[in-house]
Amino acid sequence: MTHEIKQLFHTLKNWQQQGEKAVFVSVVALDGSSYRRPGVRMIINDSGEMAGAVSGGCVEKEIERQAQSVFRTGIAKLISYDGRLRIGCEGIIYMLIEPAYLSEELLNAFDSLLKKRQPFKMETYYQLTIGETATAGTLIHFPGRVFPLNPAFNSNQAEKQACFAQHFEPLFQLYIFGAEHDAVHLSQAANLLGWEVTIVASADEPKSCDYFPGADSLITPAFDAIGKLVLDEQTAVVLMTHSFNKDVQYLLALKNIHPAYLGMIGSIKRRERVLSMLMDYDPEISPEFLDLIHGPAGINIGAESASEIAVSILAEILSVIRHQKPIALREKVGSIHG
Repeated sequence: MTHEIKQLFHTLKNWQQQGEKAVFVSVVALDGSSYRRPGVRMIINDSGEMAGAVSGGCVEKEIERQAQSVFRTGIAKLISYDGRLRIGCEGIIYMLIEPAYLSEELLNAFDSLLKKRQPFKMETYYQLTIGETATAGTLIHFPGRVFPLNPAFNSNQAEKQACFAQHFEPLFQLYIFGAEHDAVHLSQAANLLGWEVTIVASADEPKSCDYFPGADSLITPAFDAIGKLVLDEQTAVVLMTHSFNKDVQYLLALKNIHPAYLGMIGSIKRRERVLSMLMDYDPEISPEFLDLIHGPAGINIGAESASEIAVSILAEILSVIRHQKPIALREKVGSIHG
């Protein structure tokens, strides 16, 4: 979700520089089920341009129509959309539409927070009454600072209102160790998920970051510098060097780091050879670290091409970080999102 907020804020910044007014739309409550849950957000400017989405595309036109009064009056409003009657869904969604303006101070604080990989929180206050609501709005909590999304809203107006609070972790990042052709496909696919992608290549690698569409950077650290990389709990690491020796050296460098996911491509036989070499180099390596390694990386979907393998790997990463066992949704009991 953090990458969606990043996209919305940067788009808002561009619109403001062009002199466009904008409104911020937040799904704050839901009765029943819907395409997406409360917490999804989008923006619309007074020229009718949109960024983000709160549904599969069926609700946005109604939001654009309802937003016109907010552009005229500058007063937020709560609207509802009954999907049971219009699109065959099973729920009613409630959305707050509020004027939005991002100050330079807010934008600088947000960019600094992203670079420092710090979490933040957004609180949207509202009354579950359809129509204009001058006391509703969103507060953005950064470490040590609070900013209103709507400059006319302040924390004093939050009393005795419902609050939808949402916590945002640092941007999820993927480190791909290796610069071969299959890394290109994994980089592109991860970028579509909004992840920050870093390619880790050998110092003698002739390729640049331009070779990897979707990658944010390409770095060539020495093996003894790997341990200084910021590989936190919002990080996945995939080894795809196609080299036994490099995989072993990278694993030795990573042995004291516990990312959210650590995967290694190749067959089971190759994995066993790499792990055997690893333990020969470091007999004291912890069993807990070895248990972290997903090898072969990916889930069994019959993937064959590089792009299909990328889907398989990303699906496994998502299942690990969301603590889900991959099954067909038709076999799942209860809510899809549960």
